[in-house]
This record gives sequence, structure tokens and C-alpha cells, in this order.
Amino acid sequence: MPALPAPDYPADVRARLEADAREVIGRYPGARSALLPLLHLVQAEEGHITRTGIRFCADLLDLTTAEVTAVSTFYSMYRRRPSGDYQVGVCTNTLCAVMGGDAIFEELKEHLGVDNGQTTDDGKVTLEHIECNAACDFAPVVMVNWEFFDNQTPASARRLVDDLRAGRTVEPTRGAPLCTFKETARMLAGFPDERPGAVEATGGAGPASLVGLRLAKGEAVPGRGADHVVAPRSTADGPAPGPAAEQSPSGRPTGQAPEGHPSSHDAPQQTSASDDHHPAGPTAEEGE
Repeated sequence: MPALPAPDYPADVRARLEADAREVIGRYPGARSALLPLLHLVQAEEGHITRTGIRFCADLLDLTTAEVTAVSTFYSMYRRRPSGDYQVGVCTNTLCAVMGGDAIFEELKEHLGVDNGQTTDDGKVTLEHIECNAACDFAPVVMVNWEFFDNQTPASARRLVDDLRAGRTVEPTRGAPLCTFKETARMLAGFPDERPGAVEATGGAGPASLVGLRLAKGEAVPGRGADHVVAPRSTADGPAPGPAAEQSPSGRPTGQAPEGHPSSHDAPQQTSASDDHHPAGPTAEEGE
């Protein structure tokens, strides 16, 4: 039995989406390059990728529905079924997991009564475990519609989802104010966030992310001892610009590793020379 054609949007919705789609397509030298943002656009309309949305993208970009479906099912950012207003993702990659991410995920599954990828009965929250969000220095991290909630615990994560379901205001740790999944999808389609305060907000690196940079520049970091003031690296033309090397309590410059130290990134030497017990060199076959 042949498949039924995908239904179309109502005329007024179609006209509005076409106007937005034409704006997006005009940003690219080739129309088919606009497929990813157009998928976000139709996801912003219905909350997930439907047969109607796939047909719309195919018509506008002169693609087959099979081509659009292949792309929409490849990326996890496109939802294949109805989901909640708030996508609550718990990082369960290595560092977040050992810092408590696994415990948070198990707590939320029990508290919400859903499993991975499922949505609460009120349609508010979809729970999922996610991979690294490049915020390891704030582990464990929970994301809501891709906004950061850092240094979470099972108790704080439980309060977070309760507030979301109750409609209370929730503020991300950093970045723009929180919005619904559909609103987020429209922004990902390439349309600006025009809410008050959203333009000024950033999701950039927080203080924990910048400690390594400050140490590399030889700056003192609050709460750390003298050994954490590192002299700037030398260059081929002489010492790198910056503060002079400081002395640690042991009397050696803080940027210099102690004699025999096995770490190649602390000592200015080749990796092959950094470990006396495992010297690098030609294999037996190469030496013959």
C-alpha cells in the first residue's frame, strides 16, 4: 500500500514559515546548505521534526524527503517525537559522572518517573543523558535547552526540575535567560534572541575555566599557594613577556620541574626524554 502524502501546514502558517525560510536560504550560496537551520525552523513550529516539516524543507530546497529525513535522523539535536518544553540533559561523561552526574541522572529518573529520552506527563520536561558539554571544570553539569547549570547535586537538580514544572523563574549559572525548547530552536535557525537582557548575556568561560590561563601568564590565583604561580614559558628569542619567575618554598622557580620529574609538560624537554624508566628509541627491528 503506498504511503500517504505528508500533510501540509495551514495556509497562514505555511506563508509565515516560507517568509522565514526564504530569509535563511538567502544567507547561503547554495540553497541546500540551509537544510540544518530550516530543520531548526520547523522544529520551532512543532517542537519536533514531523513529516510535515520534512516535506516543507524538501519543497523549499528542492530535495527529496528521503534526503531531508536522512539528515534529520542523523543529528541528535533534532527530535523525532514530541518532547517537553524543557530538555533537561545530565552530563554522564567521565568527569561529570565521577563527580556525581550518574547519581543526578538516577535521582531525576526516579523523581520524574521517566527514563532516558522520555517526557513527563505534563509535557514540561524531557530527561536525557548527554555527552561532554565542554564544561568539565564545573562538573557535574546539567543543561536545560542547552543553557548551563553548573556544579549540580541530586538535590539541586531535583529542585531545578520542580521549578521548571511549576513555572517558576529559573536562572542558568551563566549565559542567556532560559527559554522554551521551541524558542531555542528558532534561535538555532538563525533568528536573534530579542528578549531583554539576552543580547548582553554570554555563556563564556567562567572563573574555573580561566585558572589555567592565569597560571600560564604567571598570575596569582586566589586560594592557591605560591607553587601555583607559574613563570611564563620561554621562547626561542628569550623569556616570554610577563611577570618575572617567582620562587616556590622549595627555592626553585615555579615554572621549573624538580630534577627527575617524569612530567614532560612541566619540564622543557622532549617527551622521549621525560621518563628515565621508559626511554623512547628505535625498536629492536629498527636497530638491526
